[in-house]
Amino acid sequence: MLRPMKMVFSNCVRRTLVTTAKAAPTAAKQMTCREALNSAMDDEMERDSRVFLMGEEVAQYDGAYKVSRGLWKKYGDKRVIDTPITEMGFAGVAVGAAMAGLRPILEFMTFNFSMQAIDQVINSAAKTFYMSAGQINVPIVFRGPNGAAMGVAAQHSQCFAAWYSHVPGLKVVSPYDIEDCRGLLKSAIRDPDPVVVLENEVLYGVPFPVNPAIMDKDFLIPIGKAKIMKPGKHVTVVGHSRAVETCLLGAAELAKKGIEVEVINLRSLRPLDTETIFNSVKKTHHLVTVEQGWPQSGIGAEICARVMEDETFFHLDAPVWRVCGVDVPMPYAITLESAAIPKAVDVVAAVTKVLGKK
Repeated sequence: MLRPMKMVFSNCVRRTLVTTAKAAPTAAKQMTCREALNSAMDDEMERDSRVFLMGEEVAQYDGAYKVSRGLWKKYGDKRVIDTPITEMGFAGVAVGAAMAGLRPILEFMTFNFSMQAIDQVINSAAKTFYMSAGQINVPIVFRGPNGAAMGVAAQHSQCFAAWYSHVPGLKVVSPYDIEDCRGLLKSAIRDPDPVVVLENEVLYGVPFPVNPAIMDKDFLIPIGKAKIMKPGKHVTVVGHSRAVETCLLGAAELAKKGIEVEVINLRSLRPLDTETIFNSVKKTHHLVTVEQGWPQSGIGAEICARVMEDETFFHLDAPVWRVCGVDVPMPYAITLESAAIPKAVDVVAAVTKVLGKK
């Protein structure tokens, strides 16, 4: 650091300092998940006039989490619509609009509130294409924050990944970083069928480095395809949404012990990319699943079953291990809440258990 000095620099020295300062490397451009989701909706609304956004406070207030910032000013009242606090009502309006040929993006302020509209999501959106013998598509996106946030207690902290991925007729994606947020949401908006996009409130404000390729207006991530975030040879660790961060942190700790973890970001929960999981397990011979949802009938349980039912089972050298949220309603106390969701130390413990003394 340069200290203030009383001496006067010559013009030559001044020019040298300025030139040196300009030549210093600049930090890579960053973008938050909130901004990535916003830009994805902006791209698709600009591309297709049938796309519109509706939900509580999405318009004049720019969204409860500011994900829709600026869209109402750009597209107006007809395409960014504030709704009353009546999820069953506005979900029904959106599903009807999709049946009539529009492409609604419906924001739930939290997916916990989607329980008020679950009849519309499942009985109206998910089943209509089948029940109409393929005559009526329902191209709708249900999106919003899912799972644990911070200090919002039991009724606002549930993970709906297992709930919605259980339903035929729905596609379900769960983005982690800005690449996921842009690519998956844009694919969901263009999809001819209903897609549930499970975002995470805690990740909204997290910045990630921007790869210029993801900013292309036609950048899409195929629904149903996972991503290997970190290659490894000793154990496969699989997660989605915020649990991917937990997997990566755990992998970094295990690397200090010489354990190479292959981390898979599921991205899509229905359809599930079993091919990527199976191929990884055939290489590492060990598998740990990580999720913030409850253990019973969860995403990890489904992965365990898929592996058991496949030839991949015979490549395992140890049982599959699940790291899940604790099987209780989410506590309100911050210390108990922290203890109720998986952390990196839990991933380390699980991998250590699975690998044994190897």
